[in-house]
Amino acid sequence: MYDSTTRRNILKLLPLAGLSALAPATARSQAPGSSARTLVAFFSRTGNTALVARQIRRARNATLFEIKVARPYPEDYDETVAQAARETRENYLPKLEYLVTDIRQYDEIYLGFPIWGMTAPPVIRSFLQGHDLSGTPVTPFITHGGYGLGDSLDVVRSLAPRSDVRQAFSMEADQERRTLKEVTGWLSR
Repeated sequence: MYDSTTRRNILKLLPLAGLSALAPATARSQAPGSSARTLVAFFSRTGNTALVARQIRRARNATLFEIKVARPYPEDYDETVAQAARETRENYLPKLEYLVTDIRQYDEIYLGFPIWGMTAPPVIRSFLQGHDLSGTPVTPFITHGGYGLGDSLDVVRSLAPRSDVRQAFSMEADQERRTLKEVTGWLSR
């Protein structure tokens, strides 16, 4: 459908396209013709969860909202793992760049995130505590590095206690860790 040059140009524009949708007044990137009744909110460090989120948005004709921390996590994988472990251990809730202004307008929410240290990342805890999801069905979609969901669904249920937390979709997506291991092995030879 697209040649490689067109695809590269589209990929270069994606970060810029998201900037116009960061305004806190509305959720981001509403699909054409969307009734704005379904929200796909997600946090993604490497793009795995974002890929799933965009597919759900297309399939459900939904509004897309990327959950971002006010102070981004380090680019280095090991530094991020260490920081996330500290934040989880200390029950630290990072400040979010934006909240969804009127989350009550949505009839259902798909909530996407990666598993960090066998649990939901602190940024997801911040998102859940920052929004009243009472009475709203919440369907988690989760990426993980092969260790499974850990206690992440318990975290979602405990921080959205008056929501209908539905069966989660999960998939293994550990390319970053696997890639780092392969490259390190190659460099050591």
